[in-house]
Amino acid sequence: MPKLILKIDADTLRGTRVGVPNLIKQLQRHHARATFLFSLGYDHTGWALRQIFRPGFFSKVSRTSVVEHYGLKTLMYGVLLPAPDIGKAAADTMRATEAAGFECGIHTWDHRVWQDSVRIRDKAWTQAVMQRAYQRFQEIFGHAPLTHGAAGWQMNDDAFAQLDNFGIAYSSDGRALLKEDGSLLDASAGAHRLKVAGRTLKCIQMPTTLPTLDELLGRTMNGITLDTGNVASFLLDLTQNPRDHVFTLHAELEGQKLAPIFEQLLNGWKQQGYELIGMGDYYQTIKDDVLPDCPVTWGELPGRSGEMIVQQAV
Repeated sequence: MPKLILKIDADTLRGTRVGVPNLIKQLQRHHARATFLFSLGYDHTGWALRQIFRPGFFSKVSRTSVVEHYGLKTLMYGVLLPAPDIGKAAADTMRATEAAGFECGIHTWDHRVWQDSVRIRDKAWTQAVMQRAYQRFQEIFGHAPLTHGAAGWQMNDDAFAQLDNFGIAYSSDGRALLKEDGSLLDASAGAHRLKVAGRTLKCIQMPTTLPTLDELLGRTMNGITLDTGNVASFLLDLTQNPRDHVFTLHAELEGQKLAPIFEQLLNGWKQQGYELIGMGDYYQTIKDDVLPDCPVTWGELPGRSGEMIVQQAV
C-alpha cells in the first residue's frame, strides 16, 4: 500500500491555537495520522514585509490572500504589535495534540528569523537557536523530540549536523525538485541521508515530494487557473500513480480557510489506496533500508520565491 505522509507546519500563534485543533478533528474523522511540527518561540510574522524586494514575493502574496489566511493581527506581530511567545501562549494546545495521539516535533524557534537568517549564519548562532527550540520542546512535552522540519526549508551545514547531535532520527528539511506542472523531476526522489563535510549524517531526510497549496493556488497550468474549486483535483492527478509521498500542509491554511480542499484530498487519497500516516510511522518502514547519500543542495521550485534545500536530482 502506498503511503501519504502528512507533515503539518504550525508557523504562527493563530495557526497553533486555531488551525491545529481544527486539523486534529478533521484527521480523526478520517482515521488519519500526521506529524505536527511546532514553532516554539516567538511569532515575528510581520517581519515578512522585509521580503518585498524578493523575486516572486508580490505574486505569491496576491495569489494566496495572505491577510485572509493569516489575519491582520498576525501580520502586525513584530511590527506594530509585540511578538508573542508561541511556546508559552499555546503550550496547552501542543500538549493536547500529542495527547490526541499525534506525533509532534520541532519546526523552529522563530519561523521568520530562521527562514530569513539561517543560510548566512555561523555555527554558534545556529546551535544557540536550535538549542532554545530543543529545550522548549522538552519543557512542553517532557521528553526529547525525534523529528524536525525546517522553517521555509532553510538550513545550513551546522544545522544538519546539530540534528545528529540532538539524536533526531528523521527530519523533513527539504524538497524534491518539481517540474512546472508539479510532477517530480526525479522519479527516484524520496528518503535519503545527507553528506555534510564529507560525512554521511545519521538523520534520515524525508523531502516533501508534492507542491503545497500556496504554491499552486492562482497559478495557470495548461491554460487553467488553479483555484479552490479545482486545486484538489490537480493534486490528486499528481498522486494517481501510486508511490510514497510527503505532503506539507500549514495550520494557517488547511487548518482554517482551506480545510474544504484538505477534506477533498483526504477523501481522494483514501480512494486512491493511500495509507495516511505521520513521519514516525514512515520511519519505522524505512529505517533499516539502504538509502542514498545526497549532498546539501539548493534550488528553486515553481510557485515559491527564493532558494531552499532540495534533493539533488540523480
